[in-house]
Amino acid sequence: MEKFQKFMLLAAVVLFTTVSSCSSDDDGGGGGQAAQGTITAKIDGVSFTSLEMTSFASVTTAGGQTTLVMQGNTSSQAINIVINGYDGEGTYELSDNNVFRTASYIEPNVNNPVDTQTWTAPYENSGLAGEINISEETETAVKGTFSFTGKNSNDDSIKTITEGSFNLEKM
Repeated sequence: MEKFQKFMLLAAVVLFTTVSSCSSDDDGGGGGQAAQGTITAKIDGVSFTSLEMTSFASVTTAGGQTTLVMQGNTSSQAINIVINGYDGEGTYELSDNNVFRTASYIEPNVNNPVDTQTWTAPYENSGLAGEINISEETETAVKGTFSFTGKNSNDDSIKTITEGSFNLEKM
């Protein structure tokens, strides 16, 4: 009987280890660390957190295609993510092979809008420039993580956006 109990304990440990170590890439990964109603990230290593009052997600369907738009702003920065062909939880690559998915980091200039600077992924010859992971979607919210490298078309400078996460209410 003691051998049977040890066997069952070992089997339970192996089962738990196997289940808890499975990758969640196919289902959009972990949900990230963003507080409810915000987008967070590091822009070239500097922390960014959007204001809850200026952050949102919107899912629309037209002509048989669904699009998810997410945006979060501060008074001097913004992150915008668009996924055309959105079909729920999962991983969406930002690649120059699919220009219908984009992510942008923006430094608006309200005094002179022409001087607004935008770094966008993907860009020409970028290959895989990042990814967006939708880990949870409900009727009222969307949650997940992202990272990307964006290029500014004005001066060809590059910004690296890492440790991105979002926890947004849908409009």
